Amino acid sequence: MTVATSPVATIYPAKGGTRPLTAEDLWSLPRVGAPSPGPDGTWCVVPVTTHDLAKNLGLTRLWRISANGGEPRPLTAPDLSSTEPAVSRDGTRLALCRKGDKGRAQLHVMPLDGGEARKLTDLPLGVFNPRWLPDGSGLVFGAALLKGHLTAEATAAELERREQDPVKAHVTEDRFYRFWDQWLTTGEVPHLFHYDLATGKNRDLTPDSTLWFDWMEMAGQFDISPDGREVVFAGQFWDEPHQILRSAIHTVPVAGGATTCLTSDHPASDLKPRYSPDGSGIVYGMQHDPYFYADRVRIMRYERSTGTHQELFAGWDRSPSAWEVAEDGTVIMVTEDRGHVSLFAGRSGSEPHVIVRGGTTGGLAIAGPRLFFTFQTLAQPPEVYACARDGSGLARLTLLTQEVMDRVATGEVREMHFEGARGETVQMYVVLPPGHRQGDRLPLVQVIHGGPHAISADVWQWRWNPQLFAAPGYVAAMVNFQGSTSWGQEFARRIQGEWALRPFEDVMRATDVLIAAGLADENRLAAAGGSYGGYLAAWIAGHTDRFRCIVNHAGVYDALGQYASDWTMGRGEAWGGEAWDGLDAIDACNPARFVAGMKTPMLVIHGERDYRVPVNQGLECYGMLKAKGVPARLVYFPDENHWILKPRNSLLWSREVREWLERWLGA
Repeated sequence: MTVATSPVATIYPAKGGTRPLTAEDLWSLPRVGAPSPGPDGTWCVVPVTTHDLAKNLGLTRLWRISANGGEPRPLTAPDLSSTEPAVSRDGTRLALCRKGDKGRAQLHVMPLDGGEARKLTDLPLGVFNPRWLPDGSGLVFGAALLKGHLTAEATAAELERREQDPVKAHVTEDRFYRFWDQWLTTGEVPHLFHYDLATGKNRDLTPDSTLWFDWMEMAGQFDISPDGREVVFAGQFWDEPHQILRSAIHTVPVAGGATTCLTSDHPASDLKPRYSPDGSGIVYGMQHDPYFYADRVRIMRYERSTGTHQELFAGWDRSPSAWEVAEDGTVIMVTEDRGHVSLFAGRSGSEPHVIVRGGTTGGLAIAGPRLFFTFQTLAQPPEVYACARDGSGLARLTLLTQEVMDRVATGEVREMHFEGARGETVQMYVVLPPGHRQGDRLPLVQVIHGGPHAISADVWQWRWNPQLFAAPGYVAAMVNFQGSTSWGQEFARRIQGEWALRPFEDVMRATDVLIAAGLADENRLAAAGGSYGGYLAAWIAGHTDRFRCIVNHAGVYDALGQYASDWTMGRGEAWGGEAWDGLDAIDACNPARFVAGMKTPMLVIHGERDYRVPVNQGLECYGMLKAKGVPARLVYFPDENHWILKPRNSLLWSREVREWLERWLGA
């Protein structure tokens, strides 16, 4: 098959080293977190996590980094894990979270001119996301309590009672009763607390709240007004009449008082509120479609004096994931754009423009005239960078991963565009193995992203790392098939009701492109995917035998089985109908209905605590293949969820995937 393509662009050249990247290298690399800058923008505090494979755990240490050069200086001990740093407005003190004897993180404060951290809290479920009041008199932070036991003392007593109770059953009548890997029936809800440094008193600002915060990103869900009198936060709740989970913007006085909802009449979620520096407004994100989780996030401004809401960038077809407001009112946004996650800047009435393009940015913070953030690519792990607010003067501030990266060789990274399903232009990244020679036809691994409404980004992956897939001598391809985000709302929505069709054709056409380009050996092809990528891997198995083997991690095998998922909202829109309305539309894109065509050897991987794609999906797929006599191998993790997070489990995962590919593709 001949498919038209655009010119190939090399975006990162190959880099020499003593050997290719290994899974062990990924765990030996320091993992650099989001910077917390000092007030004048000349330095920042950065959390850096390192892992001990023998102990199977990681510890995070805080470092002071100069924005003007110089060696990093450690602020905390290497044997005490310290996270979520927050620098006081005067730059003299640092708030942080540190785990205690019971494994719960508690609030600590330390002087930045020398001295030990002082523990301030002892709350039963720990604390998160400390933020300083502007005058430095205290802090606001989050801490969970139990529904029905909404004081620290009552929560502690109930936890003790549960520990002693031999009955561990979960009982519910709720539709939404668990999320990713936790049961919601246990009743944890986050509250906001104010700690007064002068009196040492800790006060609950939201004593009656049963709202949740975003479980995937608990930090960053609230902000403090510039005058220190008010806190704004995004609180999640179950909207019973509409049968959806949504979030709304709420405010509460720091001095105490009732919580006020500012967006009670909005149809879907409102996200990550931020006060403008002059205090006149609150900037937040808003979605319109509660049944489409990738619905575009619109940047809104709430005018505090009038109570009015205005969309700042109407018509802009990108979806920011994080934002901060600069002193002059410019909104700086972390935004997916054409396979990258770039920084955009915009003011009301004009379309935002890129100020840092390419790679993947994150952990954005503004201090003085500078922006601080992490930056990473398909060839480089995260490091801390800074630039002026217009994007000029971009500088890398840390070299924390360089020692390990200097030892390993990485392959050339290319970007290609080709004609996908129904004439659409589709993009993919291609990673070649170290030492690749022009004209070599190598085994190809199609690495398929999850979602489906997500991207294979220009990012350094810690789990599904394309350089690691390429290292044994393979070509690793990552197709941003139709349904992926970062190409606008319509591109992402177009697979609703037919999840498999366009993505499958896009991956097949990408395979043809790589064969026609002389990169891939058409007789040695593999497909590997996780979550939705695992779903598409199972779909591929039922519709073609051109691949020698498949890796299916946490993949959907039977669409109807997803009614056991934690997330059953929006299934009808995704599948093309609900089960009680008839199965024709669902079955049309259900891998389980095409098992007769499955003959490709498959490695099936699943975690017991995966509530998004319940473990029976993997077990059923594996069982069906074995019953058919198709070569299959099962890797089951009783202590993992949708992701394989423990270091030594991750090493096993990598070894099993590598050996499965070697078995069918050759080394």
